[in-house]
Amino acid sequence: MQNYLEFEKGLADIEGKAEELRAIGRQNEKANVEDEAKALDIKAAQMLTELYSNLTPWQKCQIARHPDRPHCKDYIDALFSEYTPLAGDRNFAEDEAIMGGLARFEDQPVVIIGHEKGHDTKTRLERNFGMARPEGYRKAVRLMDLADRFGLPVITLVDTPGAYPGKGAEERGQAEAIARSTEKCLSIGVPLVSVIIGEGGSGGAVAFATADRLAMLEYSIYSVISPEGCASILWKDAAKMQEAAEALRLTAEDLHSLGVADRLIPEPKGGAQRDPAGAIASVASGISEMLKELSGQDSAALIKQRRQKFLDMGAKALAA
Repeated sequence: MQNYLEFEKGLADIEGKAEELRAIGRQNEKANVEDEAKALDIKAAQMLTELYSNLTPWQKCQIARHPDRPHCKDYIDALFSEYTPLAGDRNFAEDEAIMGGLARFEDQPVVIIGHEKGHDTKTRLERNFGMARPEGYRKAVRLMDLADRFGLPVITLVDTPGAYPGKGAEERGQAEAIARSTEKCLSIGVPLVSVIIGEGGSGGAVAFATADRLAMLEYSIYSVISPEGCASILWKDAAKMQEAAEALRLTAEDLHSLGVADRLIPEPKGGAQRDPAGAIASVASGISEMLKELSGQDSAALIKQRRQKFLDMGAKALAA
């Protein structure tokens, strides 16, 4: 069953009527409804094109959070072979919000790490909605250490509202774990490419996205705070989230123009949720191209260029 966003209500009505007509046709072979259903299909396609041709930042936030978008597990299942997950931080526990392990991408050995939100109520609770605890980031550091030791490129898939802010997580050193993960991203001597496939929320995303190359799916977002959180702080009113989304400049298009994102990955018409296989194929192409750009560089050069990339970004921000 297709889940529709608030701004897609008109589209939902048209597509729903087309499906109702086809259901009538299946029940009664004498009912001549296919021509009318096809006309509705054409109208729905036109409306979909119009809706997605002029999206607001807030609408892009809604798309980035769409429950039907492919998540980390979907990408791993589709793009990586011989995936061998590694669990636990060897200190406290396993964090189900973070997936990671050894795999092959286009027959090349790699380490894959990503946030996993889950796809239904049960798995979303198990995965904590993609909000990692300290042990998740420490597991990621362990995996990046392993990649560095054996010369394996690291691929990260970012999709999180942010790191989990619970009392237990803070007591176990959430901020320190995020900082260690970010530091590890900057210090490993192997190629590191990252793709924001949905939400890139705050330090929880930065901990995986401090990469040689950062790509964003067309309707993904990346920001220091959620629009709701920003509105609550600036205007003391979470209802002003649309204004906050505008001010944050959190869309893939904005961040590419600012030099934060190195690459935009196009999504199928109507977003990744309408054609997960198409979106996954686009991400595969983007990852492949980014890895090729980085191949053949020695460790010292990679580390130097990666650090300089972020120093330059900071210098530009100060100059502005």
